[in-house]
Amino acid sequence: MIAARFHLCALALLLGGCAAVATDLPEAQIAPPESYRADLPPAGMDGVWWRAFSDPVLDALVDRGLAANLDIAAAEGRLAAAEALLRAERADRLPTIDGSAEASVDVGEGTSRTGASAGLFGTFDPDFSGRLRAEVRAAAARYAEAGYIRADQRRLIAAAIAAQYVEYRRTGAQLELLAESTDLQRQTLRIVTLRFEAGLSANLDVRRAAADLAQTEARLGLIEIARAQAAHALAILVGEAPGTLVIAEPESETTIPNYGDGPPLGGPANLLRRRGDVLAAEARLAAAAAQVGIEQSDLRPSLVVPGSIIIGDGSINGLFSEFLATLGAALDLPLFDGGRRRAEVAAARAELDASLAEYRQAFLEALGEAETALVAITAYRARAGSLSEAIEQSETALGQSNALYREGLASLFDVLDAQRQLISSRESLLDNEAALANAFIALHSAAASPDGEAVAASAGGAPPPQ
Repeated sequence: MIAARFHLCALALLLGGCAAVATDLPEAQIAPPESYRADLPPAGMDGVWWRAFSDPVLDALVDRGLAANLDIAAAEGRLAAAEALLRAERADRLPTIDGSAEASVDVGEGTSRTGASAGLFGTFDPDFSGRLRAEVRAAAARYAEAGYIRADQRRLIAAAIAAQYVEYRRTGAQLELLAESTDLQRQTLRIVTLRFEAGLSANLDVRRAAADLAQTEARLGLIEIARAQAAHALAILVGEAPGTLVIAEPESETTIPNYGDGPPLGGPANLLRRRGDVLAAEARLAAAAAQVGIEQSDLRPSLVVPGSIIIGDGSINGLFSEFLATLGAALDLPLFDGGRRRAEVAAARAELDASLAEYRQAFLEALGEAETALVAITAYRARAGSLSEAIEQSETALGQSNALYREGLASLFDVLDAQRQLISSRESLLDNEAALANAFIALHSAAASPDGEAVAASAGGAPPPQ
């Protein structure tokens, strides 16, 4: 016995013109300036920006961080998950087919009856409402966002490693400067003590000199704490436990890395093309636009085509003597829901407006970071000249005050004040050198200069939403 039944809804013929229209991205209205307001530093090298420091130790640390940092690893995992979800959304546009099989034995009053059946069951959604296409576009945008976030993590980690390395070097230089300052103050204390023992100075002078020396020595612990913090931060950034990272000693341990000519920055428009967080905000905007399309699809009719094929029989000897095939069409017509669907569309459009604002804000923040870094570079360079002049004058003043003190023509207060001015100026110049290096780091991080891996590649080659 072979039976076949077909159920086909005639209203499906009315759906030919119901294909959804994709929701277009709103006009971003981002018009970046043609150039930065501040002057750009000279550019003389291509490649990754941190190599302009000409510090092999820093190069090795950044390479290790980009390969082993756990935040980057987490971003890579989320990128893989987003790619899998995109494949899943695309698969929903294909027919689904499942199979089943069963066998039975009925026993009663000395007789038995066996039976078996097998079947295939499937459904197909022709996507008349456009929902599946919108869901694919949303998943593709989220995949692109995950890739851009991964690229942005690489940008942030490279900058963080460079900044912590500068701090590590700064604290090393501070320790040497502290040693020089304490030696200078010990010499003054010896002179004052000899004058006191010779009856040429009061005991008050000895106590003042000793107090200045103790105050300087008290800074040792604070510098060691800061140095340990920088070393531990570097260890975490390269994926190691704090205290286990061995940082190679550079050729000049106590100096701040000097930035040379790095790669060209380009103009502000490059922020829209190269900065991972700005590109991620743009991808979120695309996902929000796709979500509007998803909600709009609920306002249109949808059609699902189910079907099945079953073969079997009531007895084992007559297995597969029966065949049953069905094909149907289930039409869903939205009629009345109290305004819920349209409210959901309105909510999606509001989220789209919010995503647009966030995209613009991301660009403005990136532009602000770059402009601030450019101003800082100019200011710190100018300040370095003034501090160098202050050091030179303080050294001269200290020498003169020491000579006058020995002759009894100046007080110990004049000597100690000259010492403090010299120590302060030296520390300020050291801090200024570190701040200048950090300004270059901030500039290239803000401008998203090439880091050895193109943003498109970092995004996993994410395709445009389809």
